[in-house]
Parts: sequence; structure tokens; C-alpha cells
Amino acid sequence: MELPKVAVIGCGAWGKNLVRNFAHLGALAAVCDSDRVKLERIARENRGVRATDSLDSILQDPSVSAVVIATPSDTHFALAKESLLADKHVYVEKPLARDVKQAEELDEIATERNLVLMVGHLLLYHPAVNCLKELIASGELGDLLFIKSDRMNFNSSRLHWSVLWDLAPHDISMMSYLLDCSGAEVSRVGGWDTQADGLVDVAYLDLVFPCSDGKVIPGQIRNSWIDPQKLVRLTVNGSLKTAVLNDTDKENKLTLHSQTRQGQGRMLIEYPYYSDSEPLLLECEHFLQCLSTGERPRTDANNAYQVVRILADVEKRLSGRPPKAALAAR
Repeated sequence: MELPKVAVIGCGAWGKNLVRNFAHLGALAAVCDSDRVKLERIARENRGVRATDSLDSILQDPSVSAVVIATPSDTHFALAKESLLADKHVYVEKPLARDVKQAEELDEIATERNLVLMVGHLLLYHPAVNCLKELIASGELGDLLFIKSDRMNFNSSRLHWSVLWDLAPHDISMMSYLLDCSGAEVSRVGGWDTQADGLVDVAYLDLVFPCSDGKVIPGQIRNSWIDPQKLVRLTVNGSLKTAVLNDTDKENKLTLHSQTRQGQGRMLIEYPYYSDSEPLLLECEHFLQCLSTGERPRTDANNAYQVVRILADVEKRLSGRPPKAALAAR
């Protein structure tokens, strides 16, 4: 079966990774960016791939089945809508939109036109995350007690969105996926505007995850743009074992911790096996598979809607509060 052809819109820091993977899969037909230098570089590296600064030429090209949007988040809704209305399947990086009504509108258009709409929640394709999901489902950790995600780094390119819109989509989508919960709610949020520029750059969310078996799992997300040492760590506490997924480690990212039979504070550490496949490659493969089969993506508009719903609510809670001060809203 011939692979569908895609065009990548936006070839910046993350877009170039999408270009690389779709080219590797033999599905890259074109790239589009306003930066001619980037386009020339990509054209040199990928012979036969059309490079253009005209979105219209992409949308009018019948050989292009889908567009992959990797532009700043405030442009996602407009570009995704225009692409869907041009009858192109769409893969858009997170977040899908900045407003729940916009997310709903995109889903409605895609459904009406029988188009695939997929959102780049990368961690749902991470082999270690999926290994952990299987361990949780099998009861390896016992009864779940608490889940926490720490995602911190130093970011000097502060634009017009907060640290939550930048980092929290990863955490919310991953935690909801692991717990098989689509109705997470925020119980408390706190944030600090340390640069007095109107942007929250350190924040935390306390959440509750109602699960299908009737249990409610508490959780917390901590995000920061001002940490000099990168930290990407998920901790899932269970009654039998605690799982730690540290994505900054090069090897053995996933570990299981439990007390030895002798107790006395001695810990046993296990290293579950998982594939070393690149998550982004798996995500791109999944998108192409959905284009070929018509199946709904794992990270579909409903998955993305839950993230947008939570972040839009958090933004309202934090808006209008004093800058450079601890904020806490219940």
C-alpha cells in the first residue's frame, strides 16, 4: 500500500524533528515555513521534497493528503481549521487550541468531513510510558496512592504563553492516559510570575483523577522555566511498588522501587524492559497508519480537549492576580 504524503508546516526546533521522521518513513512530500534559510537547508537535506513559504500552495496540492502543524501554539487553531476545511487530514502539535470551544470546533469539522485529527501528545507513544501503563493495569504496583510529574528546565525564550501551556499538556495527557481517566479535575493551582512580565513561569497543579473502578487518585504537576537543571520525572506510588520514570536518564528510564522482605528501609530496584524505539517515530507511524486505515488516533481531539479544558480553567483561576507573588486558588 502506498504511503499517504504529508507536508510539515513549521520547520523550527521541533518541526525539524517531524521533518526528519516523516522523511525517514518515506511520507514527506513538502515543507512550509516563512524562513527561507530553514527551507533551503531542508531542501538540501531532503532531495525531492518541495520547500515553500506558501501555505495555500500546500493546501491546494492534491498529492498532499495531510498537514503536520509545528508552529507557535497561538496559531494552531487557525492553521488546523484552514487545513481541515481544505480537506486535509491534520496532525497538530500540542496544545490543539487555547480555548475549549476552538477544540470542539476542530473536532466537529474533522468528524463532519471524515478527516483524521491527531494531536502531538508525544508521551502517549513513549515505550517506557506504555510499559508503565501495562504494569499499572496488571496490578504490579498494587493499589495506586499518588501520582506526580515534575517537568522543569531553563527557558530564556519567553513568549506570550505561560509555563503551563508550554509544559503541562505533556503531564496532563500522560497521567490521564496511565490512569485511564478522561475526567481529571484541578483542586488547587499556584503560580509565580518571577520576572514581572505577566507570564507565570513557575507553577503547580493539584489534581484528582476519578477512575473507572470508582477510585479517585490524587496527583500533582510541577512546572518551571527557571530551573538550571533539567528534570523530567514521573512518580507513581502504589501500595506494593513505586514506579519512577526519569526521562532525563539515557538508560533505565523506568525503575520500580519496593522494600525488601527484610524491610528495615532497604529498597529493591527493578528495571523493566521496554523498546528503545524513538517515541516521535512511533507517533509519526501511528498517524500514517490512521490515514491508511481511518482509525481514530490514540491522541485524538477528545484526548486533546481534556487538556485544553483543564488549562483554560487554570488560566482563569490565575488571571488578574498580583505578579511576582505566590498565587493559590481552590
